[in-house]
Amino acid sequence: MFGANSLNLRQTSVVMSVSFSQRVAQFIDSYHLLQDRDRIIVGLSGGADSVALLHVMESLGYKCEASHCNFHLRGPESDRDEKFCRELCKSLDIAINVMDFDVNARCKSSGESVEMACRSLRYEWWESLLSSGEFRAVAVGHHMEDNVETLMLNLLRGSGLSGLKGMLPRRGNIIRPLLDVSREDIETYLESVGLKYVTDSSNMENDYKRNRLRNIILPSIEKLFPGAMRSISASVGYLRGNFELYNDFVGQLCDRYIRANGAIDISSILMQERHPKMVLYELLSRVGLNMTHTENILSAMSGDKGCPASGKVFRSQTMSYLLDRGMLIPIEDDRHVDLCPEASVVDIHTAPFSYREMDYDEFSRIRNYGKISVNKIYFDSSILEGNPEFRLRGWQKGDRIKPFGMAGSRLVSDIMSDAKLSVADKTKVRILLRNSEIIWVVGMRASRLYEVKPGSEKVIELTYVAE
Repeated sequence: MFGANSLNLRQTSVVMSVSFSQRVAQFIDSYHLLQDRDRIIVGLSGGADSVALLHVMESLGYKCEASHCNFHLRGPESDRDEKFCRELCKSLDIAINVMDFDVNARCKSSGESVEMACRSLRYEWWESLLSSGEFRAVAVGHHMEDNVETLMLNLLRGSGLSGLKGMLPRRGNIIRPLLDVSREDIETYLESVGLKYVTDSSNMENDYKRNRLRNIILPSIEKLFPGAMRSISASVGYLRGNFELYNDFVGQLCDRYIRANGAIDISSILMQERHPKMVLYELLSRVGLNMTHTENILSAMSGDKGCPASGKVFRSQTMSYLLDRGMLIPIEDDRHVDLCPEASVVDIHTAPFSYREMDYDEFSRIRNYGKISVNKIYFDSSILEGNPEFRLRGWQKGDRIKPFGMAGSRLVSDIMSDAKLSVADKTKVRILLRNSEIIWVVGMRASRLYEVKPGSEKVIELTYVAE
C-alpha cells in the first residue's frame, strides 16, 4: 500500500510539474519573449518565485545564468540568502554572478529611498551584464499576485489605462515568464521537483504599502470572494490587451499629427478629433509632458477650432516646445547643451578644496558613525601616484562616471535628472577629474576609482568649499 501511494504521489508530482512548465512555455510563446535555447540571465533572490523561475527556464531548454544581489540590509539573513543561491546553482550546475552593493552610500549620493536605490542598483547591474551581448534578456520572477498588487497600488494612487494594465510580460530586456501562474502554483511546483527556497523576513513587515496589500488586504478579499485573485488577474490581462490596442491607435495618431521634425499639429487635432484633450495628452506624454502641460497648451489656443496663440514655451525634463501658429515645435534650450564646459587645473591641496590625510582606522570611525557629508570625498592615497593633473569644471553633455557601489558607468546627466535638479542648479554642479577620468560629481556621486579598502595605508579626505 505504501509503495502504491508513493507511486501515485510521484505520478501526481510529475503531472503538476509538466502542467506548470507547459503554462510557462505557452506564456513565453504567446508574448514572443524568447526563442529556443536563448541564453538568459535569471534574477535569483533565493525566494520561491526566483527559484522556480530558474529551474523551469533551465528545464525548458534555455541557457541560464543566475544573478544575485546582496544589499547587506538584513544582516546575517542577507548572507544566508547568498549562500543558499550559490549552493542551489552548484547543485543545478548553473553559473551564478553575485554582486555586493552599498545601498546606504547610494541613498546618500542620490537621495533615493532604500527601496528605489536597491531597484536602481539591481537594474543598472543587469544592464551592464546585458551589454556584453552574451544574453538575450533578464528573466524576473513576478507572478500573478505581484501583478494584482501592482494594479491595486496604481488604482489607489489614481491611474489611467497605462497603470491599470499591470506589469508587462516584456519591458525592454526584462521579461516576466511567470505572470500567468500564482504563488500557490509556484510552491506546488517546487514541492513536486524537490526544491527548497528561503523567505525574506521583511516581506512580513507591513511598513510598505505593497506589503499591507499582500499580507492584509488581498488575503481578506480572497477569503470573502474566493477566486478573486485569478479573476482580477484575468482583468489585468484584458486591460493589458486593451492597452496594446490603444497603444497601436495612439501610434496611428502620432503618424497623423507629429511631423518629421517632431512638431505636433495642435490645430489639426482640435479640428479633427472628437476628444482633442486626450489625443493631445497621449502624444505629449510620450515626450515627457503631462496633463497639466496639455491643459496649459489648450488654454493658450484661442477659439474653439484653433486660432492659436504664439510664442509660449512649455518644458519637460527632457525637451522644450514652442507654440507657434498652432504647431508645438521642439526647441533646444540651455538644459541640452554644455552648461559649463570650461575647465581649470586645480591643486587639491588648496581652495576650493580642503585637503587632509588619515589612516584607515580614522576613516572607518568616520564612516561607521555616519559623519561623511556630501561635500566630502575619500580616496586611497594611490590617487596621487604618477603626478596626475586634477581639473575642475561644469557638467558637459556625454559626461560619464564609474559610480561607487555599482558596475559599469552612468551618464552624469542621468544622475542630475534623478536628483531633479533645476536648470539653475545644474549650472552649479562641478566635476572633478583626475587626468581624463571623472572621479567626483561634487556633492552628488563618487567614483569607485581609488576606492578606500581595508588594505589602504593612507586615506585622502577632500572637502569642497563652494565659492
